[in-house]
Amino acid sequence: MIGTRHCPALLIAAPASGQGKTTVTAAIARHHRRQGRCVRVFKSGPDFLDPMVLEVASGAPVGTLDLWLVGEAGCRAQLFEAAGDADLILVEGVMGLFDGKPSSADLAECLGIPVLGLIDASAMAQTFGAVAHGLATLRPELPFAGVLANRIGSERHAAMLSELLPDTIPMLGHLPRAPDAALPSRHLGLVQAGELDDLETRLDHAAGQLVWSAVPIPEVAFEAPDASVPEPLLAGTRIALARDAAFAFIYPANVALLKAMGAEVLPFSPLAGDPLPDCDAAWLPGGYPELHLTALSSNDALRADLSAHVAAGKPLLAECGGMLALLEALADADGNAAPMWGLLEGSARLQKRFAGLGPQQVVLPEGALRGHTYHHARMDTGTDPLVHATCPNGGPNAEAVYRRQRMTATFVHFYFPSNPVAAAKLFLP
Repeated sequence: MIGTRHCPALLIAAPASGQGKTTVTAAIARHHRRQGRCVRVFKSGPDFLDPMVLEVASGAPVGTLDLWLVGEAGCRAQLFEAAGDADLILVEGVMGLFDGKPSSADLAECLGIPVLGLIDASAMAQTFGAVAHGLATLRPELPFAGVLANRIGSERHAAMLSELLPDTIPMLGHLPRAPDAALPSRHLGLVQAGELDDLETRLDHAAGQLVWSAVPIPEVAFEAPDASVPEPLLAGTRIALARDAAFAFIYPANVALLKAMGAEVLPFSPLAGDPLPDCDAAWLPGGYPELHLTALSSNDALRADLSAHVAAGKPLLAECGGMLALLEALADADGNAAPMWGLLEGSARLQKRFAGLGPQQVVLPEGALRGHTYHHARMDTGTDPLVHATCPNGGPNAEAVYRRQRMTATFVHFYFPSNPVAAAKLFLP
């Protein structure tokens, strides 16, 4: 069929979170990459941290696949593009296989990508077969390629796991307990890839210990999407983008869209003491400002530049961690506090538990944008919100959006391609 590309593909999913999906997906990607294959990896659901690791493992940027946030057409377009040069496409699932609306199972079924059921077998023997059977058969229409056992103790353990595995469910591989390949975490998930000096070594260890089956990976047909080219709404617009260890939660698709609409994106590092570049608009994305209180607080030049930028009526978008940096003060979970840049009234403190989690849609004067919230911060401010977000799943989170002149600040991480015109208006001079 003209306009169709074929490529082997798997969606790696598990019965629950914490089963090792990122480590296993990275190990599979690195394993095949070391054999000379071009591997493209995607992450199901909103996430910034896992894709950083998967990009290092595969050697290529990692896109986001989500039927609500990205949309079916957006997902298909990314997969079609990837299938043009990839020898293998991997998609890391989110939470448990059937968890959430939409779930990883919904994504796999919609796009026709076979599921690789990943099961943490560290405290399991023959019951492994029952769990595999449940994953494979709960929804008969779900394409299912086989299973992989994670954190096994020995080859004898691997054999025990297969004893009650149905003949219709292939064992595609296993990975032993591998402390030297483990990926460390902190309160929002994995430690950022750029902070791990030995990440390449960890990935090589994981790939080297992966036992992979000779069973062929199913090919999937990816059809060409309807061609659409963004309007050059931002032609000539210079957008300063804070980008370092404190501000790193950025969808690659957001940056790509800004550039496709004609913007010049100017990265700078608040942690390095950089001032604000000469720009028409600025963007402070989410990240970990609470881990860098002293460095951010002492960047007086940037504080003055941002204040002058907003006073001049220029656009500034601050998302989650970017918004926290604009407050008068910020404290980490241990109570260590520092003055911040003071463009938004109030203060915030990091909590031990989630304070915001889930998909969000915000109807702004510029238009409706989709995104998500994922943070541990409690904020106190006397500023009245412009609007509140809504959760499409009926969840309790309804994040506020604050506006001062052309400054827009919120805990929501926006996905710009959900409404390119609205996104462009946030940055137009």
